[in-house]
Amino acid sequence: MVRIAVFDSGLGSLSIIKAIQKICKSEIIYFADQKNFPYGKKSKKQLETIIKHTIKMLKENFSPDVIVMASNTPSLMVNTNRKVIGVNPPIRKAMTLSKTKNIAILGTQSAIKSKSLSSYIKKFNFSKDKKIYKVDISILVDLVESNKFTTDKIYCKKIIKKILGDIFSNKIDVATLSSTHLSFLKSLLESEFPEVKFIDPADIIACKVLAKIKKESKKNTIKIFTSGNIKLFEKNLDKLGIKNKVNFLST
Repeated sequence: MVRIAVFDSGLGSLSIIKAIQKICKSEIIYFADQKNFPYGKKSKKQLETIIKHTIKMLKENFSPDVIVMASNTPSLMVNTNRKVIGVNPPIRKAMTLSKTKNIAILGTQSAIKSKSLSSYIKKFNFSKDKKIYKVDISILVDLVESNKFTTDKIYCKKIIKKILGDIFSNKIDVATLSSTHLSFLKSLLESEFPEVKFIDPADIIACKVLAKIKKESKKNTIKIFTSGNIKLFEKNLDKLGIKNKVNFLST
């Protein structure tokens, strides 16, 4: 049996888990570290402590074959070992797809302002005619975690337009969903900005996971844990059609 641990600070992991389950059968350990939500507003030092403890806890409790850090912010800002797969902005793919050579990275406050993201972008050595806009979408993450994207789509569209309307007037035709929470808003984003192509890195991460594992399980299973309020998380998952029992797990 293949065991894959997937974690972030809340619902974001689900987009990665869905992509993994499409291409390989495994036992998923899903840990929503809601006690530390949101990762996107934590400092580098805070994230280093949180991620170190979380990875240690997952290894000790579950001995996973692979660990997926399903959050862009710590993936950019915290160094981990090779057993841990992170989520980075698919910048090269975005620039290849862009006709205007103007792309946007949609990420959390900590990620967008980090030196780590600036260093990551520099690695690609893009020519000066190619422009990358870094956009703080932390408010949109809150729309997902609060489940407003399922209960009040009109309000969500209003916020999306307010946050992104001006920036997308800059000839941007491709944007990376560089928070795993944004996968839940993809249809709303596409509806509001039909001229922009939104790239979700979930499938890329799933392929990386598949390359790491040596065998598959007979079927897909999932066990869900949270460091936050169990009943509230179960209620939010239920709205997404997920009926699994949630267990408490402390970091």
